[in-house]
Amino acid sequence: MKQFMDENFLLSNETAQKLYHDFAAKKPVLDYHCHINPQEICEDRKFENITQVWLGGDHYKWRFMRSCGVDEYYITGGAPDKEKFFKWAECLGKAIGNPLFHWSHLELQKYFGYHGVLNKNTAEEVWNLCNEKLADPSMTVRNIIKQSNVTLICTTDDPVDSLEWHKKLAEDNSFDVQVLPAWRPDKAMNIEKPTFADYLNTLSEVSGVSIASFADLRTALSARMDFFASMGCSVSDHALEYVMYAPASEEEIEAIFAKRLSGSDVSREEELKYKTAFMIFVGKEYAKRNWVMQLHYGCKRDNNTLRFAQLGPDTGYDCINNYAPSSEMADYLNALIKTDELPKTIIYSLNPNDNQAIGTILGCFQDSTAVAKIQQGSAWWFNDHKTGMQDQMISLANLGNLSGFVGMLTDSRSFLSYTRHDYFRRILCNLLGTWVENGEYPADYDTLAEIVNGICYDNAVRYFGFKL
Repeated sequence: MKQFMDENFLLSNETAQKLYHDFAAKKPVLDYHCHINPQEICEDRKFENITQVWLGGDHYKWRFMRSCGVDEYYITGGAPDKEKFFKWAECLGKAIGNPLFHWSHLELQKYFGYHGVLNKNTAEEVWNLCNEKLADPSMTVRNIIKQSNVTLICTTDDPVDSLEWHKKLAEDNSFDVQVLPAWRPDKAMNIEKPTFADYLNTLSEVSGVSIASFADLRTALSARMDFFASMGCSVSDHALEYVMYAPASEEEIEAIFAKRLSGSDVSREEELKYKTAFMIFVGKEYAKRNWVMQLHYGCKRDNNTLRFAQLGPDTGYDCINNYAPSSEMADYLNALIKTDELPKTIIYSLNPNDNQAIGTILGCFQDSTAVAKIQQGSAWWFNDHKTGMQDQMISLANLGNLSGFVGMLTDSRSFLSYTRHDYFRRILCNLLGTWVENGEYPADYDTLAEIVNGICYDNAVRYFGFKL
């Protein structure tokens, strides 16, 4: 029987172990997509206890605690932090087969030096050990980032954001990790939302453009893109509930926009026509600026209306959507390449059944302007576990260029989540090592090292054009 989560955790053969220890483990972390707060980095936040680090905003853990029958009082409610932690420890001890079990123990090992098992019997011991460690200056936010060997972080930022914390960080010579904004314009696209008109008023104020038409909105967004670019932004991100609809004329889009500004609701067909025009516009703007466009879809959000009313969004009530827009995605990319205005693009679907469809779409739009110009994103959200990561990489290898893959992203609100990169790297090396051990690929370590180093770090540096 193998040791529990030892140095060769998830590495089932000698080749996998060599690839991981000699190459993957030594590479830095480039976190090109996450949801951490730049203000907390700038102010170098210090956490009072492990509950603040682990349970404050982590809806992965919240979902599992609810599945264990834990009362909301101990999850998002007013229970003391110690009681919340003890409830989590009790649940974690039963999380067999869930990536939360692995993630939590990787974090305990790396940041707290704890190599035991957290459960209801060890909760007191781990609570005391972690809190003692968190009281040390080495465990401030900036030092956690440095310990994690992170070189660059891209946050997620709205076009109306002042980026004041990014500016302060860029001017702070005492911290050499780049913290760059990423452009997330969902609120400008979601014309059906009741907050749309108020959002446009805010966008008008920060851009200096009075928005009375779709043409004005394009001007305002373009101005804000220029500002974001001046702050080092080269990445966009979109949460899509659809991908592409039949394009409409400029006059029809302006009529839809005017109807919404007048206070009237738009029909579903009008909404999709507007969103299609919006996405074609921003895609061309990204190509002009050499930005990378990230497209996330396949999620049905806020399904529990009772809890949504109590807790709001991003609290653990989302699920996979069976919508598989492969033909619409191809049409969207084609609408951009038709005029040679297709930017580098990363496609993520929350539904793993979309892996093969995405893999075939990629090959239709690759060219010599970039290695793997159109990418399939890493296994996302409900899929960033061992099976999901393996399936995504196997599908990408079968249908495209795994060696050009930009690899893992943290996609987290927690500063301890960088161990997910280690988890990913172990799974990657075991997959490649198994192919070598099975005689499906030669033991060519020069090429294997290039592939591993690329997927872990080097490909993302080149693809996004970061200056490190």
